[in-house]
Amino acid sequence: MKIELPQQIISEFCQKWQISEMCLFGSVLREDFRPDSDMDILVSFQDSVSWGLLEFSRMKRELENLLGRKVDLLTKKSIEQSHNWIRQGEVIKRGRMQFAPTII
Repeated sequence: MKIELPQQIISEFCQKWQISEMCLFGSVLREDFRPDSDMDILVSFQDSVSWGLLEFSRMKRELENLLGRKVDLLTKKSIEQSHNWIRQGEVIKRGRMQFAPTII
């Protein structure tokens, strides 16, 4: 199952939350992605941003509402600091960019 994200909506969402990069990773990029699968999304924030847990939770819920499915939202910083180097490599190397200021 191939999924297309509405670029205008994604761009507006990223600007609102000061996201500098958004990437898809995991099953959404593979053949085993199903209509009931969640979407794995990796984000990086602008340098001046420091969202707390409450804001991050709101961001996740808003993204789920926009996309119409559950979302597993991770930050690039958390992946880079992970001790699980296998997952770290998979996420960062295989992620597909969906938003960055240069691709708007």
